[in-house]
Amino acid sequence: MSKPVIAVLGAGLGGTIAAFEIKAALGSKAEVTVVSKGDTFHFVPSNPWVAVRWRKRKAIEVSLPPIMRKKGIGYTGVGAKRLHPAENRIELNDGQSLTYDYLVIATGPELAFDEIEGMGPQGFTESICHVDHAEKAAEAFEAFAKNPGPIVVGAVQGASCFGPAYEFAMILDTELRRRKIRDKVPMTFVTPEPYIGHLGLDGVGDTKGLLESELRNRHIKWVTNAKVLKAEAGVLEVEEVADDGSVKAKHELPFAFSMLLPAFRGVEAVHGIEGLTNPRGFVIVDKNQRNPAFPNVFGLGVAVAIAPTGKTPVPVGVPKTGFMIESMVTAIAQNLKALIEGRAATHEATWNAICLADFGDGGVAFYAQPQIPPRNVNWSAEGTWVHLAKIAFEKYFLRKVKKGESETFYEKFALDLMGARKLKV
Repeated sequence: MSKPVIAVLGAGLGGTIAAFEIKAALGSKAEVTVVSKGDTFHFVPSNPWVAVRWRKRKAIEVSLPPIMRKKGIGYTGVGAKRLHPAENRIELNDGQSLTYDYLVIATGPELAFDEIEGMGPQGFTESICHVDHAEKAAEAFEAFAKNPGPIVVGAVQGASCFGPAYEFAMILDTELRRRKIRDKVPMTFVTPEPYIGHLGLDGVGDTKGLLESELRNRHIKWVTNAKVLKAEAGVLEVEEVADDGSVKAKHELPFAFSMLLPAFRGVEAVHGIEGLTNPRGFVIVDKNQRNPAFPNVFGLGVAVAIAPTGKTPVPVGVPKTGFMIESMVTAIAQNLKALIEGRAATHEATWNAICLADFGDGGVAFYAQPQIPPRNVNWSAEGTWVHLAKIAFEKYFLRKVKKGESETFYEKFALDLMGARKLKV
């Protein structure tokens, strides 16, 4: 009797650790195969550092095929063209197909730059969502530093990942001060959040106060409830929306350098499949991470649909942080083990969140349990230790990936961090 085949679609933060953890949970009871576009894992949280050349690309990337082979996991880097869930089949970009018994969708998002005129690396604004974009941003920043002017950093309507925008604004401030040109650079932070520090989570602890204080101390102005209309060469057109949805003010923000995080949507391979995805192309999952229409399909990470925490004047999405993603991975691994052993899939993700937002010479950390309020734990703090902790975590996580280890990275690191700080959470 042939072994069941478990396919993992995507090899980012979620897909890579999912492959390791599923294989560790099932051993020889199933075949695990990863389908990704390319052979390299990149540690995305380090992209803001790449964009100011505090890191080189090679320092944050890992070649996956040899690690997967060592772990007994199949791997293809040709990428997926289209998923056919009714046929249990992934159509690959090279014309071949991979059939599966169970599928884990961990593709991450498609970046919706095209939804706003002039936005993105092909337009007039930079991005740090992908290491390719971060390298381009680094080139643009070096050119900017020779002839400095205004900077606009932030996120656009519908965005769901705000931490990196705050990080990059503060990192730019730190780097500009190191270069002794900060006095020549007016800075503005633009966000659809209803208030600074909302983060798509209605705040965590005092993130509102902490982040407002950071922006003030660094002389960074801000526009909240911001709807970006258009980016042109050197100018960003923004509407500031009132609580009732009316236009409160219009802003034409000049810039010599700008980085804006886009809204996300589901990738083309899964977008528009009835019963599988919502209108934005995100995978619909139940409390066990299973798709109701195709119960042999699981979803995790940025690829899954999560409802906003509440209504806001400008659309604001919910972030899927590393700790939250990891809890989805563990639930899926245990549910697959149960199903293959003839038991019911009952495991649920905890959806807790820990975030280390590095500001170059300090930072803000928060811990939410669970990520969506109301919470049992709602904590945030700041200090130089956050910067040091993020550096340590980058090394920690990359080392684990290189070894193909399946332990819960974020949870262990979070517990170590909380213990080291003696935080009563």
